[in-house]
Amino acid sequence: MIDRYEFGRITVDGRAYTSDIIIFPDHVDDHWWRREGHELCVDDLEKILPEKPEVLVVGTGHAGLVRILDETKSFLLSCGIELIAEPTTQACKTYNRLAPTKKVIAALHLTC
Repeated sequence: MIDRYEFGRITVDGRAYTSDIIIFPDHVDDHWWRREGHELCVDDLEKILPEKPEVLVVGTGHAGLVRILDETKSFLLSCGIELIAEPTTQACKTYNRLAPTKKVIAALHLTC
């Protein structure tokens, strides 16, 4: 579960991270970066797709500056993955609400 988020820093299950992360059901990947810093494209989902989540929660940054490309949205829909994209503060709350009942992955941009 996400314990706390503030600009540039997130705590997940008691461990703090200061770079963008992907939260999988069984681990956290703190080496996630997008091909283009403030866009999410299909290539950026390479680590996520094999996990076959029901829901992908994308934290678009503190101010919501990360843009999800239309082709990425369409691709996720074709894979049967529900996309929820929100500013990271709200995305953290959404992830915590969904994680107990669904197979959810969160990809979170911690700044901007």
